[in-house]
Amino acid sequence: MTRWLERIGRAAGRAAGRAVFLAACAVAWGMGPARAGDEPGRFDFWVLSLSWSPSYCEAQGDQRRDQQCARPFAFVVHGLWPQYDRGYPRNCPDSAGRLPDRLIRDQLDIFPAFGLVIHEWRSHGTCSGLTPADYFKATRKAFDKIIVPADYQAPREPRMVDVKAVEEAFLAANKDLDRNEIAISCDDRRLREVQICFSKDLSQFRACPEVDRKACRRDRVYMPAIRAR
Repeated sequence: MTRWLERIGRAAGRAAGRAVFLAACAVAWGMGPARAGDEPGRFDFWVLSLSWSPSYCEAQGDQRRDQQCARPFAFVVHGLWPQYDRGYPRNCPDSAGRLPDRLIRDQLDIFPAFGLVIHEWRSHGTCSGLTPADYFKATRKAFDKIIVPADYQAPREPRMVDVKAVEEAFLAANKDLDRNEIAISCDDRRLREVQICFSKDLSQFRACPEVDRKACRRDRVYMPAIRAR
């Protein structure tokens, strides 16, 4: 693991450190333990995880002087994760080799960091059964299906938000989405992520009880404002 981090650190600097942090968050907020013997393409559904960038920056990114935190990101893609009904596959065998720089750069309008794109492919994309290009096309397809409510697109002032109200706003903006197909994640005080579950073919939303059980249990959480340009 140390050698891996060193290689990624040389390639992507602080962005890779952020990717490792987000991977830890996926375990802390996410979907239960990984299974041994995971096979690419063998999973039950997807989770699209959208991270509230200002919360990451306030909690970790500022201390790391992450360049992401100098940019006015709002909700960004943390990842598109293959899931089992219980648990999730991770770090599947990978024959794709190094991701092309151009492919990585093409994702930076929805992913906030070069290193995160690499990390998400290695940890999750390798279990999708797709090529890297098709995995990131699937990620964009899922992202494009979600309408972020207007009140949460670019708030210029920090505020306390009702967790149920955030969920209701996403349900109202996405008419086909049911409350058992979305989960709001938080840390001890901040809104962190919105996780939305999709069928394996991404044609529809999908219930995901295990994801919902790991959702935020606080009534109200802090939502930092987006950063100024």
